[in-house]
Amino acid sequence: MKLYQFAATPSCRKVRMFLHEKGLTVPMIDANDGMALADWYGALYPHRMTPMLELDDGTQLGESVAICRYFDTLHPDPSLMGTDAKDRAVVEMWERRAYLEGTAAIEEIFRNSHPMCVGHGLPGTADRVDQIPALVDRGRARLQRFYNKIERQLSEHRYVAGERFSIADITTLVSIDFGRWSQLDIPVACVNVRRWYSDVASRPSAAA
Repeated sequence: MKLYQFAATPSCRKVRMFLHEKGLTVPMIDANDGMALADWYGALYPHRMTPMLELDDGTQLGESVAICRYFDTLHPDPSLMGTDAKDRAVVEMWERRAYLEGTAAIEEIFRNSHPMCVGHGLPGTADRVDQIPALVDRGRARLQRFYNKIERQLSEHRYVAGERFSIADITTLVSIDFGRWSQLDIPVACVNVRRWYSDVASRPSAAA
């Protein structure tokens, strides 16, 4: 079993945090060559995305949540994806919101504004995809809506999906840190997000 990663990306950090919280160790291979995916990795995995978990039988599992679910099924304690049908649904709901409304918004800003993404406006393809500057403003508006939503949720709960730490917190943390790396910090008015961030960012897994 091997985990291929582009270490700096939020999706790969998500899996590393998940494994750390589980107390699991998996051999990791860097799939990048500098700030781009290596050619050999594109040949190995035509989807050209990281992370990718290659099992001993050759099965290739992509998508960070699918990889986390694989490990959560094999090692259910501690549960990071819910303990019963209702809990699992709530955790997945908030994890998807954190990704689709948080990470995706920041990626829209980053890929359409950062110099390293010129010609790489979309992930997962070797073809040239030009940046669209108008998407930067849309991404910023999406991100503000995301912060407003998470602020309301955290005003009523200790963690993103309720009262227990879960993969929803991991996805939210890596989303926020991706934004901070892109000079998109937590809004000052989001006091509950800032309280939550201080708590979750101090967990040992956050350094994974």
